[in-house]
Order: sequence, then C-alpha cells, then structure tokens
Amino acid sequence: MYGERKIENGKLICFPNPNRNRDYEITVEFPEFTCKCPFSGYPDFANLRLIYQPNKKVIELKAIKLYLNNFRDKKISHEEVANQIIDDLVEASDPKWIQIEADFNPRGNVHTIIRVCHGKRNNLELIIQ
Repeated sequence: MYGERKIENGKLICFPNPNRNRDYEITVEFPEFTCKCPFSGYPDFANLRLIYQPNKKVIELKAIKLYLNNFRDKKISHEEVANQIIDDLVEASDPKWIQIEADFNPRGNVHTIIRVCHGKRNNLELIIQ
C-alpha cells in the first residue's frame, strides 16, 4: 500500500529556519493521533498539540504527519508516547523550546492530558486581536 509504505518509512525532516534573528512560535495540532494501550491493546485517541520556538531548523509538516501516523499500531503508554515524540523532535530539530500536549480521549471515565517540555521558552510580545 502506498500510504502505509510512506508512513512506515517516514522520517522527521527539517529545513533551515527562514528567520533566525527573531523568536517566534509554531503551533501544530494533530486531532486524530492514535496508538494502542500496552495493556489492553485497545486504541487510544488523542489531540496532540505541538508548540515550539525553532532554533536553526523548522520541522517539515508532511514529515511529522507521517512520523506520528507510525504510532497507530504501537502499544505504548500515554506518558511514554509523549516523551518519545518530544525526544525525537528535539533530536531532529534542536528547538530553543518545545512543548507537546497529548490530550487523550476519555476511556473508562478517565481523561488524561500529558504535557512535556524541553528547553527555555523566550517571551514573545504578541498582540492578537
């Protein structure tokens, strides 16, 4: 299968930061993230929110999509998957600061949100109207 082969071979790819002279943040959401519970094998569904301040490199969006889809059949805990993703993103892109929020859908009346950070966040003077 074309799509499955692309997912299986997906690697994190980055490109040069187009403006290294300015601190800015990139936010990317993945509302259909899935993995499997390591105990029951049942699917876990989450909304992943990635926020980061790039350093020398920016993470390419299609590459991260394929990378994240590779977790679909992995048996991995909520805590482990959030930490694995941030470790891999840090290794690939070396951001100034990065945060992953993994907001898992409730199952068995339990709702879990895992937040993992790396680096030091620079304050930005943003005015959003």
